[in-house]
Amino acid sequence: MQISCIAVDDEPLALEQLSDFISRIPYLDLRATFKKGFDAMMYIKENNVDLVFLDIQMDDITGIQIVKTIAQKPQVIITTAYDQYAIEGYELDVADYLLKPISFERFVKAVKKVYNHMEVTGKISDGSAIDASSNFIFVKADYKLQKINLDDILYIEGYKDYLRFFLTEKRKIMSLMSFKNIEESLPKDKFYRVHKSFIVAISKIESITKSSLSIGDIHIPIGDFYKESFFEFLNQKKLLK
Repeated sequence: MQISCIAVDDEPLALEQLSDFISRIPYLDLRATFKKGFDAMMYIKENNVDLVFLDIQMDDITGIQIVKTIAQKPQVIITTAYDQYAIEGYELDVADYLLKPISFERFVKAVKKVYNHMEVTGKISDGSAIDASSNFIFVKADYKLQKINLDDILYIEGYKDYLRFFLTEKRKIMSLMSFKNIEESLPKDKFYRVHKSFIVAISKIESITKSSLSIGDIHIPIGDFYKESFFEFLNQKKLLK
């Protein structure tokens, strides 16, 4: 599941920049762009939208008026060249207030704030989809949903906000996901988190010591925090003789 969003700005170049920024964030799903505030307002009323990138000064209606008019409010990130609306924007509980010209780094920070809020409130489940009876998972990678067969996963390593899936045949896939959501998605009897930065496929483990395990020629540390529960898990599954 992704964050559905729209962008509203009567300046074509500003709208083009927003669209470009959005396309670089794997979990953002741009549904539509609008040059007229009224058209955007009607779209929001008739469609479910998680997030709106909203300009303040537009010819037909202001962004502030749009926020005040919407009954079921999505998350809103204000994008404007004017700072005098900041206090009013925050009084309307907008997620963030971006002053033009907007840098990509500042844009990412604002979007991450919305992502974290939606994750905490249970309104988003990271860019993965899996059914308990399925033997595959879809993850968002390279601006598309990439299918990964569970049997192909050797291990998963965390890189800040990203996860890298190491697969058979030396394949790798990077996805913007959290450990929390991938742990909830993967079958608990087949995958185990052995370190703050690693989840391993149990069937792919070739050897285990007190502090590490090996998958092929890769040595993965077993974190002190996870050690006791990991060996208890192996015992319960009668995998230790």
